Amino acid sequence: MGNQHLVFERYLWFDAEIRKNRYPNATSLAEEFEISNRQARRNIDFMRYSLEAPLVYDPARRGYAYESEFSLPELPLGQRETLAVLLAGNLLEASDSGYISRAIQRFGRRLFQEHSEIGISERRIRKCFSAIWHGHAPCRGAVFRHVSRALLTSRLLSITYHSPLNDRVSRRYIEPHHLQHYMGSWVLLAWCRLRHDWRRFYLSRMSHATPLEEVFTRRSPSAWRPLLYRGFGIFQAAEVFPVRILFSPHIARWVREQIWHPDQEMEERPDGSLVLTVPVADLREIKMKILQFGAEARVLEPSELRTLIRQEARRLARQYDREEPYW
Repeated sequence: MGNQHLVFERYLWFDAEIRKNRYPNATSLAEEFEISNRQARRNIDFMRYSLEAPLVYDPARRGYAYESEFSLPELPLGQRETLAVLLAGNLLEASDSGYISRAIQRFGRRLFQEHSEIGISERRIRKCFSAIWHGHAPCRGAVFRHVSRALLTSRLLSITYHSPLNDRVSRRYIEPHHLQHYMGSWVLLAWCRLRHDWRRFYLSRMSHATPLEEVFTRRSPSAWRPLLYRGFGIFQAAEVFPVRILFSPHIARWVREQIWHPDQEMEERPDGSLVLTVPVADLREIKMKILQFGAEARVLEPSELRTLIRQEARRLARQYDREEPYW
């Protein structure tokens, strides 16, 4: 059982026992974590000399206390970074067939070997943290590996891509510029030589991806960075416009907690309702988002989006008035 505990947990436990006036010692520490008395004494020495804990031994109570104020330090910088590395691997595990997750975890384990006195195990990370992505589309590990290599080395990328819009498979030659993890899926922003324009490619829709020998000249960030964050959702454009949505007092309680976009604005109404304004470049995704709230949300502007929502609501009503599917 001792191997399952973090070393740092021993210091936390020892510190808590002292604050409860229980006067812990090497024997009680060894019994609690099922380690040897020799290891327990080394842990106490580490607290005293490395963590500079003002430990004093009370012979009458056969245990330790603090002779002055003391607080355990946070994890050292290197270990906080390593925690972030392992946690990232855990959260990304399902999005690329585990390829990047395994690579991150291997790196994290190597870092922990260099800081063995205070550590966080991969097993502990898996117990304490998890991520759930609803409706995400994982990609093949080989595709992720080849796309990443082309991206980092500025090599032209040949891909076989399936478009759900027309249900066709095409061969594309693209210049990869940025890989984005969006809602549990990997999306590549690239210059498409077929369309002579910027395009987004979901890695999950690539059956093959091959870095070629040709090295391309990367385009200025000013040409593509606005396509990542300017408006709400994955669909971006050079220009954005405001979308205003009125939420009922009931659902507003949850919407207040959410960030749809960094530049969003919230307007409180006296009756408890809420008006959310977000910058949008394309109506497709925001329409689907609003429909999730049903009658609890009402589009105030633009009028084009109001029309789209109204048409979808009527189509939905007809769907349930029929015995057979509407499509």
